[in-house]
Amino acid sequence: MRPGEQAEIELKLLAPHGTLKKLREAPVIVQHARNRGAFHRLETVYYDTPERLLFQHGMSLCVRRSGKHFIQTLKLLPNIGQPLTRRRWEASVDGLTPDLARLPADEVGGSMTTLTNDVLVPIFATKVRRLRRQLDLPDATVEIVFDEGTIEAGARQEILSEIELELKSGNAGVLFELGTQLLDAAPLQVGTRSKAERGYALAFDVVQPAAKAGPVGISPEHVVNDVIAQLLGACWHHLLKNHTVAEKGVDPEGVHQMRIALRRLRTICALFRRDIPSPAFQAINSEARWLMQQLGPARDWDVFAETTIARLAAVPDVDLVGLREAVEQHRKSSYGALQTVLADARCSRFLLSLGHMVEHRGWRNEIDSEALAVLSQPIPAPADKILARLHRKALKRGAHFRQLDIHAQHNLRIDLKKLRYAAEFFLPLYAAHAPAKRYVRRLARLQANLGRARDIASARILVDAIRQDDQPTLHLAIGAVTGWLARDQMAMAKTLRKRWRRFKATPAFWGR
Repeated sequence: MRPGEQAEIELKLLAPHGTLKKLREAPVIVQHARNRGAFHRLETVYYDTPERLLFQHGMSLCVRRSGKHFIQTLKLLPNIGQPLTRRRWEASVDGLTPDLARLPADEVGGSMTTLTNDVLVPIFATKVRRLRRQLDLPDATVEIVFDEGTIEAGARQEILSEIELELKSGNAGVLFELGTQLLDAAPLQVGTRSKAERGYALAFDVVQPAAKAGPVGISPEHVVNDVIAQLLGACWHHLLKNHTVAEKGVDPEGVHQMRIALRRLRTICALFRRDIPSPAFQAINSEARWLMQQLGPARDWDVFAETTIARLAAVPDVDLVGLREAVEQHRKSSYGALQTVLADARCSRFLLSLGHMVEHRGWRNEIDSEALAVLSQPIPAPADKILARLHRKALKRGAHFRQLDIHAQHNLRIDLKKLRYAAEFFLPLYAAHAPAKRYVRRLARLQANLGRARDIASARILVDAIRQDDQPTLHLAIGAVTGWLARDQMAMAKTLRKRWRRFKATPAFWGR
């Protein structure tokens, strides 16, 4: 952190409306609360420029009134792999309007160095009834805040009912333990958006974009234990950033990115559990697999609608209106089922357990001294070993490539995904090796083509599902789709053979 700034480490939990009273009396709170606390009514106004300059730079600025006191707060978005930690600056002000002169603009940097008070306008407000209590736990001190009220933007209004757990001292893993215990009392969800993000969405219909995986700064000096923590933390952050996007169903990329985050997570477990046979890897992998399966139907219908049906739009004399309606009906149904899953306690428990594993480095539990020794090794040698093993496995799986059926191709694709993710994870270790990026590029192209072949096979299954709806008006369109898929399959087979030959001829970049 820069001098003068603060950092809050906070876990947010969304509670169904009307359940906060019950949660305030949960046994874990009654047992560890320093006192009963006191209720306060808070009014907070959020400010930005008319062009939303602060929002575009990942900042939020607000002024909160509590009684006769006014506090302005500037917050930044979390860094990659640290979704609970936000940098912030606070200062007292004279009223409900901000005073930028009381914030250290040079420390904050960015647009704050040029902003002036006169360009700021109120954007939205929150009005909450807040109860704040201090919990003295065995390994930490946590401040728990119960907020109940509304977010208001002009005539629009959204109910706010949430719990914030802020770490005051100790290990952040305690926040997840506490969240899991509260989950036993009510069907809570892990909050993936701040009040500011929800307010901007309400005021401007801002659609939260899907987020791709961010870079992870692994270096040759890191030991295996730290690398696992960085990789799992980045996956967890990737999941959280796309959870709301997938749940709302407005952008198909949200489901896609959640599945990528889960695949990367499962890959990390697979990479290390041979030398570090921790039960934690098995438990997390099992739940990640379950959630991937739940996301699968929505993703299949998204791909079918966005690729197959979209491409057929250029075919003359084929009426696709009825087919589009049938696809959209199945798609909507799959998203309805997915929303139920993402709101379920099992999903919340998985996200909390993953966060707990990262903070407590749970893969160190229940392993022998030999595995503990692996965790203390510098990462370059284990990375070479992992990449060599995955490369050999992929080449063996792809032997007699021309004879592979769709199921064998799918198994090869899974192995290649593990290899690609491992190569991307460890790529910073080989930055000086020119062939490294070429290897990853060719691997990615091969994997993408195998994915397209898999999509064609999945599309045939979806076409059969629509055909079972027994609507004669769809038969012509279904026939056109079936013919188009057969054509695609033949063209893809030729492309795949070329991609496989190129990949096989690409030299390894590790172990040099």
